[in-house]
Order: sequence, then C-alpha cells, then structure tokens
Amino acid sequence: MRDVGLDAHWQVIFGKEEFFNATKLLHNSLQGDPATLSEEQWELFDEINAMNAEDLQGEWDAVIVHDPQPIGLRRGALAKGKRWIWRCHIDLSTPNPAPIERLLPLMEEYDASVWHLPSYVPAAMDRGGVNIIPPAIDPLSPKNMAFSPEDAAFVCEQFGIDPDRPLLTQVSRFDPWKDPIGVIDAYREVTEQLPEAQLAMVGSMASDDPEGREYFQKTYEYADNDPDIKILSNLNNVGAIEVNAFQSQADVVIQKSTREGFGLTVSEALWKARPFIGGDVGGIPLQIQDGTSGYLVSSPEECAERTLRILRDPGLGKWLGRAGKEYVRTHFLTPRLLRDWLGIFRGLG
Repeated sequence: MRDVGLDAHWQVIFGKEEFFNATKLLHNSLQGDPATLSEEQWELFDEINAMNAEDLQGEWDAVIVHDPQPIGLRRGALAKGKRWIWRCHIDLSTPNPAPIERLLPLMEEYDASVWHLPSYVPAAMDRGGVNIIPPAIDPLSPKNMAFSPEDAAFVCEQFGIDPDRPLLTQVSRFDPWKDPIGVIDAYREVTEQLPEAQLAMVGSMASDDPEGREYFQKTYEYADNDPDIKILSNLNNVGAIEVNAFQSQADVVIQKSTREGFGLTVSEALWKARPFIGGDVGGIPLQIQDGTSGYLVSSPEECAERTLRILRDPGLGKWLGRAGKEYVRTHFLTPRLLRDWLGIFRGLG
C-alpha cells in the first residue's frame, strides 16, 4: 500500500496472559472446539478491547481490524476511523455456536468484512459488505526471495540437516490443528521404506499462543529423540531466512493441517517450486490442484504414500513444483491482494 502512495500504518494491540489464554480458547472454539469462554473471560475480553480502542492512535479513512482478538475495537474507537473493515483469518464454517452468537453483533457493526472462502462466513450473518479475498505472499521478502541451492543447503547444515539425503519439511505453529503428530507418523511410515529420509518441523512461538510451548513439548516427546527429526523454532534462531532455506531445500513440503484458515506456508512452498502435500481442509485446496500442483491428503497413511511417490520419482516432484509456482504467481502474490484492497476502499467511498 505504501508503494502505491497510501499512508498505511500497522498498530499492535496489547494484552495480558489471561487475555491471550481467553482468545486462544476463543480461536479454538470458533473452529469447532466444544469448550468456550466463561462469562468472566468475556468480561476480560471486552475490557481489553475497550482499553486498546482508547489507545488507538490517529484518525483514519479506513481501519482494518484483524481476527477475533481485537474485534471490539470499532465499538470503542468509532470516531477514529471513517470506515471500519474486519478481516477474519480463520475457518468459521463449523463453529461452536456460543462464541458466534456473542461475536455476530460485533461483526455486523463493521462497514465491510473480509473472508478467505465463502464457506467461512457464518450462516446467520448478513451478507452485505462481505468480501471474499484470500491472502497472498510477498515474493520479494526474505522468506520468499530466490535462494540458491548452495545457500539453502548451507543454512540447513547449520541445524544438522544432511543436504545429500531426502528432506521433508513442515513449517507451521506448534498447534493441534497443524497435526505435527500426524506428520511424524507419516515420516515414520516413509522411513520404513526409505530410512535415509529426514524431517524438519519448523515453527514459531507467539506471545498470544499459550498452547504453543505445550504442544512444542508434546511434539518433541513424540519424536522420541530420533536424530533425524529436527524440531526447530524462533527459540533456535530460526527466522525468515532459515524458513526460506528449509522450504527451498526440502524434497517434499508438508502442511498436514486438520483445520486451516488459509495456510500461507502452502503458497510460500509452492513459490519455491517444491512438491507439496497438504491436508484437504480449509484454504489449502484453494491453493492446491490435487494431482497437478501438489497432493491433498486426509491421513498420515495417505501423506506417507504421496511422499514416497514423489521421492521415488524426481521428475514428478519437479513437474508438481513448476505447476505450483505458476499457480501461486497468478493467484497468491501481493499485487493481486493490493488490487483487491483498493477495490474495497473504492467501494466504501
């Protein structure tokens, strides 16, 4: 937006541990978990939103609010923006009914909303102002810029990866919805036939994700000290460049989610022309044409079978990778996303 002359800024909300515990529960509940917030947690949710609304700086022609955590900003800061847009990054197709009932009035107060897929929009929501816009990746960012094979191999070697052996990589948060346990199960099936394969599971620990460390530990324990399973995060100094290297070096990139709002790691991997296997859920099928630009799977067994197929046929991997990169080029890069945002702004006047 700045590149085309818009005065665009990013502001970050604050919150204490109890708030992030509540919003993580809310996140899971909105994706179908039967547990949901207590009345006390809802009161805290409203309180932190009101405080963040008061602290919002500036006066804007448009304010874009991302995800459920700060959805109450508009109600407390209405005078600071002429138009308000709420962008939902998660899958609300089969939510726990209780949080939707609580949040729906807040959603409908916005002048427009943005969703990744039509099926994510709650059935009870008024469709006026609804926009279907999938996200996109920046091809020039450190995470997605071109990396030579030699440089990618060098970076991976620093973390104990052998560049001469097959590498499977999943890049995602440590979260039950990303199914890291299922990825390890698939890897173990692969190594029964190709024992030289390695697995890198690369994620990050976010301050607003209290489950992350717990699930990191669960994943680490499930790996059972296998020296060929590397479980890495930003706590191991893994940043954008390292993620780029692991994706670029991988013989197969996996995103075996069981629920997924969109999954930008899919487009990131495809942009690097790597053969890709993903869960057949959420926004992943939007990015993958099954059998043409990658494979969609629904179990560890399917994931292992497709992985073995690719590892045994390098020509197939190259063909899938080329098709995937071209699909991302035409659908999921930032110029298309910018055009979509400009269309919303113009429509709101």
